[in-house]
Amino acid sequence: MPVSAETERLLVLTAALAFGVASAASVFVPQSNKRKTALVSSAISVALLLTVAAITVRWIREGQGPFLTLYDVLLSNLFSLALVYLTAYLLVSALRPAAKVVLPFLLMLGVWLLLVPAEAIPLPATYDNYWLWLHVISGKLFFGLCLTAAGAASILIFESVRDLQRAHATSARVADIAVWRLMSMAFICESFMLIAGAVWAHSAWGRYWAWDPLETWALMTWLALALLLHARVTFKRLPTTYFLAGVLLVFAVAFLTFLGVPFMSIAPHKGVM
Repeated sequence: MPVSAETERLLVLTAALAFGVASAASVFVPQSNKRKTALVSSAISVALLLTVAAITVRWIREGQGPFLTLYDVLLSNLFSLALVYLTAYLLVSALRPAAKVVLPFLLMLGVWLLLVPAEAIPLPATYDNYWLWLHVISGKLFFGLCLTAAGAASILIFESVRDLQRAHATSARVADIAVWRLMSMAFICESFMLIAGAVWAHSAWGRYWAWDPLETWALMTWLALALLLHARVTFKRLPTTYFLAGVLLVFAVAFLTFLGVPFMSIAPHKGVM
C-alpha cells in the first residue's frame, strides 16, 4: 500500500526542523566548543536522512523521480545541497564557519518546500533517459559546490570588513583556496550539465538548443562563472573581497536559474533542474 502524502509531508517538516537545529547550533554554539562539529554534522545527517525518506516515499507513490514541479526541485535540491555541504563540512575544517550561511539557506528552502503545492506532474516518456540523470546530477553538484563556496565567501567578506582575518590568517587562506577550488569544480560540473542537457534535449524534442529562457539563463550562469575564474587569475592585484563578492553574484544568478526562471518561464523543460 503506497505511503500517504501526509507521511511525506511529516518527513519534510521534521527535516526542516532538523535543519533549524543545525542552523541554531552553527550560529550559537561557540567555535571553541569541541562538540560543535559533531553536533552540527549530526543534525545535518538527520535532516539528510529524513529528506531521503521523503524523496523515497514520493518516488514510490508517484512512480517517478522528483524532476518537474517546484516542490520536486526544492525537495531534490534540499537533499543534494545538504549532501554536498556535509561532505565539505567533514573534509575541510576551514569551510565549517560557512555553516552559519549555508544551513539557514537550507532551512529557508525547507520552509519554502512546506509552502508550495505537492501535486505531481507525470514525467513525459521522452524525458526519461540516462542523459536526463546526467544533466540533473551534474547540475545539482554545481549548485551544491556554488552554495558551499558562497557560504565561505560570505564569512571571509564579513571577517575582512570586521578586520578579523588577522586573528585567523591561516584558516582564512585555507578557506580562500577552498572557495576557488569549489568554484573550479562547479565550472566543470556546469559545463557537463550544459553538454548533457543539450544531448538530452535532442532526444526529448529533436533539437540541441533553442535559446528558451532556462537554457539562456543556464548559459549566462556558465559565462558569469567563467569570467569570474578568468578575472581571479588575471587581475591578481585587486582586493580579494572583490572576487569573493563575485562568488556571491554567481551564486545569485545560479539561484535564479535553478529556482526562479524554470517556474516563471514557458520553457518546455519547465522545472527539470
